[in-house]
Amino acid sequence: MPLELPHDPATGRDDLAVGGPLAAAVQLIDRWPHWPSPVVVLVGPAGSGKSHLAEIWRERSAAAAILPTANDDAALTAAGGPVLFEDADRHDFDDAALFHVINSVRQHGQTLLMTARTWPGMWDVSLPDLRSRLKAATVVEIGEPDEALLAQVIVKLFSDRQLQIEPKLVDYMVQRMERSMEMAQKIVDRIDFLALARGSRITRPIVQEALAEPALGED
Repeated sequence: MPLELPHDPATGRDDLAVGGPLAAAVQLIDRWPHWPSPVVVLVGPAGSGKSHLAEIWRERSAAAAILPTANDDAALTAAGGPVLFEDADRHDFDDAALFHVINSVRQHGQTLLMTARTWPGMWDVSLPDLRSRLKAATVVEIGEPDEALLAQVIVKLFSDRQLQIEPKLVDYMVQRMERSMEMAQKIVDRIDFLALARGSRITRPIVQEALAEPALGED
């Protein structure tokens, strides 16, 4: 039985697979600090590359991670430098606290990057002033990957595990799987597990078996 040991994904700028769905977001990150507005929101489905881009930006800008809640010092942190708020729509942030963070960013000439799975207009926000501030933010949406980008992502996911896979097997996977980054992660995890369990290199039968599992692929 193989041990499911953790692996560290490569998160540098050169490790980012850039394709059509990611191009606008990558260009915006690369343009920092010359952004069209001080507040930027990256929106995309799970596994779409938001966290990778956020990490690239955090390292480049030396941004501090924040979680705006009542009675915290997030607004003070935002006054002193760039700040990053990840998964904004999945955290119970305080409306007033986030409002003050945005005001602080604008007042002190700083920048705020937020990531989310949904557009700001869909967030559970009751404070009208915060809604107004979020409407003024620059929103960049990351769509589901096209075939070329999905193939690049699959190769990277295997590379993160120090594994190589034949290009023809990558093409085979792309043609038969749900086209999403999240599904690519699940399938690569399963293929890695099966290959380890059998002490085998990655072969077409192993790929077929992984894709044959419920919710992982279609024949």
